[in-house]
Amino acid sequence: MLNGADLLVVGAGFYGATLAERVATRLGRRVLVIDRRTHIGGNAYTEPDAATGVEIHRYGPHLFHTSNKEVWDYLHAFTQFNSYRHRAFSSYRDQIYSLPINLATICQFFGKRLSPDQARALIAEQSSELGDRQPANLEEKAISLIGRPLYEALIRGYTAKQWQTDPRELPPQIIARLPVRYTFEDGYFNDRYQGQPLEGYTAIFQKMLAHPLIETRLGVDFFQIKGSLPKNIPIAYTGAIDRYFDYAEGDLGWRTIDIEFEHVDTPDYQGTGIMHFADEAVPYTRIVEFRHFNPEREFEGDRTLIGREFSRFARRSDEPYYPIDTRADQRIYERYLARARREQNTHFGGRLGTYRYLDMHQAIGAALKAFETVFVPYLEGRSETVSMRGRPS
Repeated sequence: MLNGADLLVVGAGFYGATLAERVATRLGRRVLVIDRRTHIGGNAYTEPDAATGVEIHRYGPHLFHTSNKEVWDYLHAFTQFNSYRHRAFSSYRDQIYSLPINLATICQFFGKRLSPDQARALIAEQSSELGDRQPANLEEKAISLIGRPLYEALIRGYTAKQWQTDPRELPPQIIARLPVRYTFEDGYFNDRYQGQPLEGYTAIFQKMLAHPLIETRLGVDFFQIKGSLPKNIPIAYTGAIDRYFDYAEGDLGWRTIDIEFEHVDTPDYQGTGIMHFADEAVPYTRIVEFRHFNPEREFEGDRTLIGREFSRFARRSDEPYYPIDTRADQRIYERYLARARREQNTHFGGRLGTYRYLDMHQAIGAALKAFETVFVPYLEGRSETVSMRGRPS
């Protein structure tokens, strides 16, 4: 099975592929990468749509952005990027608002022409209901940032649909990721480096895993071969941590996404890549129109491809996308973390392995760090004193 591999990487997403590429390129060690799916790239997998030529993001839209120059430079060894800068919009009661919330959003919502100072004063008044108390959940955090009226309109319903969880049960840091601006700047991300890979995301993984010391096997379930693996083979595991331990401490809360794809007989369905739907009565969270992510491409024909996203709790048989991370989940994860620290020769990484919300650039950055701090000393012959055990990275 291992064919002399020095490292087994479970999962061919960004964390696993980055780690495999670094071990092969920098250390000259043989790496076996396995994935139970029949394609590389994890949830970042893309493929062209035969009917329109549009690049489909099969598991939902992936928008690359980072301020980490190391990560940006690293990826440029495998791809070039276009100039795409994401701008998002939200539909609420048949009105369209700019996201993230900015001065244009505030002026439109309240029907007033406001200066930055006036907008700040208005939001400060509406967000003062918590007083000096620190926000204890997502709802309180959102109210402290934008006040209750904007929260009730643009955040509460969308969040409840997206996470299938009452916002009062979600941790405050989820909403802290989104900026609030008192200017008319409407770019979704603040990061210095942004863009979409010119050849799609799958092409990145193909180049990362093309090293002659890397073997990739798809359609291989780790848990069907786990019992036959040598006890001393080092493993980088990027799957769900509760699945690794056979749910011994209970099921962690995960969110997954169902996407309904549809070809529409128009060259442009909604005029933007992503439209959010804040009304709870609308069953889907957003509509993605993939052609807008690659404005540099010329598409022939008068049809476009859209995807309606529906969010729900993940069952054990589903692909988990995002950790829900309620307080109960955090207690369960702490118990799994204690087990992970006792696990010999196994490193837990990535979004699923560490039960953390990681963007693509964060997963790559974490893998680059783990390579330097864990795998270089471990694989360079100091395994007697350096262990792969410890807090997952």
